Parts: sequence; structure tokens; C-alpha cells
Amino acid sequence: MKFDRLKEIVEDPWGTLGEMKERGKKVVGYACSYVPEELIIAAGAHPARLTGTREGIRLADGHLQSYCCSLVRGILEDGLSGRGAVLDGVVFPHTCDSIQRLSDIWRLNVKGGFHLDLVLPVKLDTDSARDYLVDVLKRFLSDLERALGVEVSEADLRASCLLTNEIRRLLHELYMIRWRRPELLAGADLHLLNRAVGIADRNLIVETLREAVADLGADGARETTKGNKNILLAGGMCSTPDIFNLVAEAGGRVVWDDFCNGGRMFLEPLRLDGDPIAAVADRFLSRVVCPCKHRGLTDRANHLKALATERGAGAVVFVHLKYCDPHAFDFPYLKAELEKTGIPSLLLEVEDPLPPGAQIRTRLEAFLEMLD
Repeated sequence: MKFDRLKEIVEDPWGTLGEMKERGKKVVGYACSYVPEELIIAAGAHPARLTGTREGIRLADGHLQSYCCSLVRGILEDGLSGRGAVLDGVVFPHTCDSIQRLSDIWRLNVKGGFHLDLVLPVKLDTDSARDYLVDVLKRFLSDLERALGVEVSEADLRASCLLTNEIRRLLHELYMIRWRRPELLAGADLHLLNRAVGIADRNLIVETLREAVADLGADGARETTKGNKNILLAGGMCSTPDIFNLVAEAGGRVVWDDFCNGGRMFLEPLRLDGDPIAAVADRFLSRVVCPCKHRGLTDRANHLKALATERGAGAVVFVHLKYCDPHAFDFPYLKAELEKTGIPSLLLEVEDPLPPGAQIRTRLEAFLEMLD
């Protein structure tokens, strides 16, 4: 399967966004999957997920402690270096402490474009959470309209919701094909698609996904059998396609992932039988939580156990960015809950980009040998 155009986009995201600006498209950067793309698209702008930098981090270290995660430091580096000047605005959601402080530092030090904070509820299972979230999203849409100089109709919202739903549907179908026949699509190619979903024109994404599903779907008829070396990857933001190759080189097989820019992207499609903004709110409330949100003491553990069982994974490998406190706090309880079900796990703390893979490969090899 060839994804040459998407590879060019992922390798040069700022060049891609600059080309969109030249064609008259407004570009809005955002720092987390809790930002509703549907509202940005409905406002006629292009949403671009900020995922850190492949350049060296120098300027950001004058504003952030070295123990901030590489994602936050990389996003700020792109802003301070001038690469982020292509953005017409940025949106920072109320998630982890580092993202919230990044918002403050960006506002004070990165010039140009509008700046919006999205203060979402943290506790999602209260009676007032939905009403509050709907109000926040309506206010966010009004702020976007004012910043972009547009008026958004309900038809605009419905069209954008249909577009994002189609992307989620196709991604899920592609994941299912690869689950049945992992050899049909390399893990690094799947990761490339996931990265491109946050950068490329969404209509190009739909076209590419439809072609991929059509090309691969006829061969994906059987289910993957359960095996000790079938691996479920889990974590937050994953910018390291190398991890899929490293698991394969160590003798394992990634059958699914639970990353916020991976398998969690397409869960809970929007239900479009009412108000579109309420549908976006309902999806946020029902989706699998990240450690920055709360809905019950074992919600995330129950999700991982069910996912590992459904996908025939014999183990879970957590891939966490170094210094990501929310995921670090969650790990001990997730590990304990998985062990109760007989599912072993391994924690890999990584930087972006990954250092030379020998150490990680050795740890994976030792872990997979234990599974035998």
C-alpha cells in the first residue's frame, strides 16, 4: 500500500499548512484530541493537530523546565521558532497542567493569530457535566465565528460532523482489516495514516482511506487468533512509528493500539439525530477517558481489559512520553487491574523522537521471551 502523498505531508507539516494558507484557507492549530474539530471545520477553517517538532529543542527550554514532556516543549519550539506563524489561531484545551501552562506561555511569547482556551469539565459523570459542556462548546463556536469573521449555520455543523464521522468509520474499518490480517498493512503505515489525519485536508484523508479499505478489504476475511505475542499498544499521544517496527523486530505483533491519535480516535461516532453541538458534547462525555478526565475509578482499566480480550492480545505495552505525569499516575493501577485478568504489561517511557532503538528492542525481546 502506497501513501506517498501522506508521507510528504507528515514529513513537512508546516509546508503543507503554508500551501493551504496560500490557497486562502484559514489554519487553526490545536494541542489535544479534546478540541472539537467539527466546529473548526464548520467555521470554514482547517484544523491542524500540533504534535511537537522534529527539530532540536532550544528556544522552548528558556520558558519550560526540562522535565516537561517533549510534546509540550516541541509545540512551543515550533511557535517560538516562527514555524507556527502559518497558523491563524491556536486552541488549547483544559487538560494536563503542562498543556494549560503552555497556553499561557504561548499567549505571552508567540505573536500573531488568535488564541482560545477551551475549559472543559474534568469530572464527566455528573448531572451538570453535559449542560456545562454544551455551553462551553457554544461559546467556543461563537469565539471561532468572531475570530474568523464567519457565521456558522446548522447545515455547516452537520456537514462537518458527517465528514469526521466518515473518517472515523473508515479508520475503524481499516483497523479491523489489519487486525484480521496484520501482514496486509505495516504498523508504520498505519501510524503514518493516523498522523496525517490531524494535518492533511480531511477530504484527502477520506479519499485515501476509501482507497486503502477497497484495496485491502477483500483480503481481510479471517480473524486474528489469540497469542501471547499479540501486543496491544496503549498510551497518550504517540509520535513514534518506530515502536511498531521495534515490536516486530523483537518477535511480537501489534494487533491494535489505544493511542489518542490512534485507536481512540474513531471510537464513539457522533449521533446526528439532534443538535450537532449536543452530539459533539455527548461524544466527549462517552469516549474513553484519558488520565486528565474522570469518569469512575476503573473506567480506563475496564476499557483496556475488554479491548485486549476482544482483539486477542496476550499483553499490553504502554508507550508513555517521559515526564507525562497524568499517564504515569495512572500506570500502577492499570498494571494491577490487567494482572488480575492475567494480562501482563510493560512500560516504555520514551522521548520524541526515539533514541537509537537498541535499548528498547532489548527490553521488548526480554518481555516477549517472558510471555513464552
